Amino acid sequence: MVTVNDSENKLSKLRWRCRRGMLELDLMLGNFLDNAYAKLQPEKQALFEQLLEAEDQDLYRWLLGNEPAANPKLQDLILVIRYMHSSSVCPST
Repeated sequence: MVTVNDSENKLSKLRWRCRRGMLELDLMLGNFLDNAYAKLQPEKQALFEQLLEAEDQDLYRWLLGNEPAANPKLQDLILVIRYMHSSSVCPST
């Protein structure tokens, strides 16, 4: 059984892993974690955790759209993260 403390500990660890060497990555990953992660199905949560294992340079290229991720499932998640970030930075009027 997963307790509230287990969930909070996991989120705390993920929040730490979202902190990268670049502010843009911190914002994009942290925003996604705070606003979407808990609503994802477990396999999508695992995919986000897999994404966090990537190097900062790769994440930067992928998340800013300079290069697609080789893994199509990761690329789909990256597109969602980019969309969420662009929506939060430039909300529609």
